[in-house]
Amino acid sequence: MTVRVINLGLPKTGTTTLGVALDRAGLTVGDFKLRRGSCPDKAIAGSFVARQLYDGYFGSGDPLQTLGALDALTEVSVLNRSLCLWPQTDFGLIEALRARHPDLRFVASWRAPDDVAHSMLRWSDLGTDRLPAGNVPGLPRGYGDTRLQRAQWIAQHYAFLNRVFGTDPRFLQYDTADPDAPRLLEAHLGLSLPWWGKANENRSTAGRV
Repeated sequence: MTVRVINLGLPKTGTTTLGVALDRAGLTVGDFKLRRGSCPDKAIAGSFVARQLYDGYFGSGDPLQTLGALDALTEVSVLNRSLCLWPQTDFGLIEALRARHPDLRFVASWRAPDDVAHSMLRWSDLGTDRLPAGNVPGLPRGYGDTRLQRAQWIAQHYAFLNRVFGTDPRFLQYDTADPDAPRLLEAHLGLSLPWWGKANENRSTAGRV
């Protein structure tokens, strides 16, 4: 078994929805954290996906060195008081994945940057505290506490991905709200998705997907 697909989209763009959809399609999914109850490799259970990607990248040079028990990685960043890791923004790590795993597929879940920026504000302390204090790549510490700043960072992340991948057929950016999104993913990944909807939705005001 080896990782078949990695999502390079940002949080609040449908990463959880993608994880649930791939799980229901029969894939073993790593989403943000490798849960102790579901991670097939108990040696890395409890760790963050981002930590394992960087351990592999700076260890053997292969970001997937320890992640071979998984089929899909759907949320790869982590931002808390002790960790700020964003593999989806790292050119060197992405290039290592492309060079070492020619059959690996990449996707980028996308929503309108202004909508994502607003959703980040409503999700726990992500927009009010963690992003402005996090020194995230492309969003230095002290920035990200306004919707405009977050939206600019979000838009440029996807511009970065499209510049890196260009016309590479291994990459698909899709709009989570697009009714055709499941069919685009099915064609890109060569599988059938029996479920598509909204997961991990913030019902207090609007949605988190």
